[in-house]
Amino acid sequence: MSETFDHIILNGRPGGGKSELIDFIKKTPLEKRCELFHIGEMVEEDDFVWLWEKFVEDDLWESLGEKRIYSRTHEFGYVQTTDDRLLDLCMKKFNVAVHEKYMKKPGFYDDHTVLLEFARGKFDGGYRHAYELLDDDILKRSAILYINVSYAESRRKNEARYQEALKGSILAHKLPDESLERFSSETDFEELTGGRESGFIEVRGIKIPFVSMNNEPELKDGPELDARYSHALTTLKNLVK
Repeated sequence: MSETFDHIILNGRPGGGKSELIDFIKKTPLEKRCELFHIGEMVEEDDFVWLWEKFVEDDLWESLGEKRIYSRTHEFGYVQTTDDRLLDLCMKKFNVAVHEKYMKKPGFYDDHTVLLEFARGKFDGGYRHAYELLDDDILKRSAILYINVSYAESRRKNEARYQEALKGSILAHKLPDESLERFSSETDFEELTGGRESGFIEVRGIKIPFVSMNNEPELKDGPELDARYSHALTTLKNLVK
């Protein structure tokens, strides 16, 4: 068994702590990262980037006198106006990105871990639907870390991180309230897992290990945060066959 994960599917409500975990892991020296968190040289694929590209394309269409296709503008950026098919397209883009950029490289997973980050609410079919759009060979090398916070905490942190005004930081972004409600107010993850903290989710006969990590109360840098992440990721790694 490899000492590090191949793929971690990183899920959870917006504002729940996905970006903070990534930032924390990146700042952890590689040797300690591998030992405590079982994550090697880390690369990320985040569907927020692809969604944002589509919204910027809307700006370009509008500048040419055409109608926007995917979004409308908002003081904090954009609000997606289309149905879940755009999000389904993003799941297909994960397949292309992972195959073309990572799985084709011999020995890549000897020392690398790929994080696939996204959030899904019930409105758009939930996590079950999203996982079903990932290719089998990706799922077979994946483990799911779900960062679990309440909707109230998601709203609080969404506002708090913006107020910190960390311009130019991955942490300094804010979803409009209606977008937060879409992706955060109702999710199907507890339903999908039966409320368990760890175990397996089955998709097309493939058993995918998962851990649901409680991320409340919020912790800042320090040994308690080390312990929270280490416990969750070690539990997850022990489920990987």
